[in-house]
Amino acid sequence: MKKSTLALAVSVGVMATQAGAAGFLEDSKATLSSRTMYFESDNRDGGADQRETAEGLLFNFISGYTPGTVGFGLDVQGMTGIHLGGGIDGHTPTTANTFFPTDTDGSSVDTWSRLGANAKVKLSKTEVKVGNALQPNLPILVANDGRLLPQTFSGGTIQSKEIDNLTINAGKLEHQAARASSNYSGLSVNGAYKDSNNFMFAGADWKVTKDLTLQAYHSELEDFYKQTFLGLVHVFPIADDQSFKTDLRYFDSSSDGKNGQGAAGYTFNNNGGYAKNAGEVDNKTWSAMFTYTLGGHALMLGHQRVNDDGGFVWLNQGGVTKNGQPANAANHIDGQGGSSFYLFTDSMINQFARAGENTTFGQYSYDFARVGVPGLKAAFAYLHGTDIKAVATAADQSHASEWERDMRIDYVFQDGFLKGFGATVRRANYRGDAPGIANQDQTRVIFNYTYAFK
Repeated sequence: MKKSTLALAVSVGVMATQAGAAGFLEDSKATLSSRTMYFESDNRDGGADQRETAEGLLFNFISGYTPGTVGFGLDVQGMTGIHLGGGIDGHTPTTANTFFPTDTDGSSVDTWSRLGANAKVKLSKTEVKVGNALQPNLPILVANDGRLLPQTFSGGTIQSKEIDNLTINAGKLEHQAARASSNYSGLSVNGAYKDSNNFMFAGADWKVTKDLTLQAYHSELEDFYKQTFLGLVHVFPIADDQSFKTDLRYFDSSSDGKNGQGAAGYTFNNNGGYAKNAGEVDNKTWSAMFTYTLGGHALMLGHQRVNDDGGFVWLNQGGVTKNGQPANAANHIDGQGGSSFYLFTDSMINQFARAGENTTFGQYSYDFARVGVPGLKAAFAYLHGTDIKAVATAADQSHASEWERDMRIDYVFQDGFLKGFGATVRRANYRGDAPGIANQDQTRVIFNYTYAFK
C-alpha cells in the first residue's frame, strides 16, 4: 500500500506541473452529487430491525489530457456521509452496518469521509489509470453503489481499444474501501477473516456485429479463487420499437493457494450453503436471460443454475478484520460486505447463489415517456430459487427454497427549477426456509441531484 501511495503522489506532482496545458482543464468535468437516503430493514424472524437516514455528498473532478503523443491526466474524488437519524435496534460495536459506519458505542458515527485520486496516461486508444478511486464495472468485478456512497478500489487498470470493435481490459487491485467506510482494507471472500492484496484480471469484449457482443474474462484473487467468465449478448431488432435480447453468462470458479489448502482464515463460507469440500471454492454457474421490448414495455424472463459442489463466489469482504484474526469488538471493520456481482440474481436483499440452487426470475418494466410522462419509470421483479443444498436441511439437502419480490419507481425532473433532481422508491420482500438468511422486508427512499460545474 505504501508503494502505491508513493507512486500516486509522484504522479499527482507530475500532473500538477502540467495542469495549465491545453486539454487538461479545457476538457475537464467537475460535478457535485447529493444523495439523501432512507434505509429500512424489517427482520420478520425477530432479529434487529434497522431504520436509518443519511446524506451523501460526492465530488468528482475528471480532467482531460495534456497535448502530445502521450497525454497525462488526473481524476479526483472526494466523498462524505452525514448521519441524519436512526440506526439498528440493539446495535453493538461488533454488529456490521453496511449503510453507515459504527462508533465505539455501537451507534452510527456522525460523519465520515474519504478522498481519492487516479493518475492517468493515454497513448493512442490505450488508457492506464493508477490510484485509489477506481470503480470497475466488469463481469468479474462490479463496484457497488447500492447505498449512500460508492465502493472504490486501489490499484491499476489498463483499457485498450486499438483494434476496432475490441475492448481489452486488464489490471491489478490491492485494496478496497467499502460503501460505508472511510478506510481501505484487503480483498477477500464471504466468510473469510484473512485477506489478499492481489486481485488480477484480464479480458475482452468483442463486438462481432452491431447486435452481437462476446465476452471472455479471467481473474484471480490470490490465495482464494480463480474465475473464468464467458458471455454473449445479442439484440435482435424486430421493428422500430421492438427487439428481443439474449444475454448468456457462464462462470467457472476454483480454489487458489491457501483456500484449497484449508488454511485458517482463508475459507469461503459458500454463502451459508453446502460445499463438497468445506470452505473451498468449487463452482460453476450459468444464467440465461431473454428480454422482449415493445415501445415502453420490457418483459424479461430467465433462469440460473448454481452447480451442486459449492456456492457462487465473488469478491466480498466477508468477515475481514484489522489484524487478520476472527472478528471481535477490538478488530471489527465497518462497512464490510456489500459487494456486487454480474448476475441478475444480485437483488435487493438476497443473491440466490448457494449450491444446487435453480432460480427462475422475471421482470417487467415500463417507461412512461411513451404516454407523455418523461422521466418516470417503474419495474417489478420476482425471483424463486429451489433445490438449495443448505447445510442444515434434511439428509438429501435438496428441498430448501426461497423467493424475493422487488419493486421500484424512479422519477427525474426533466425541466424547470428542479431539472435533474431524481427520486426513487424501492421495496423488497424476501422469504425462505433455508438457514442463514432471515426473512425480511426492505424499503429504500432515495433523492439524487447532480450539479455540473461549468
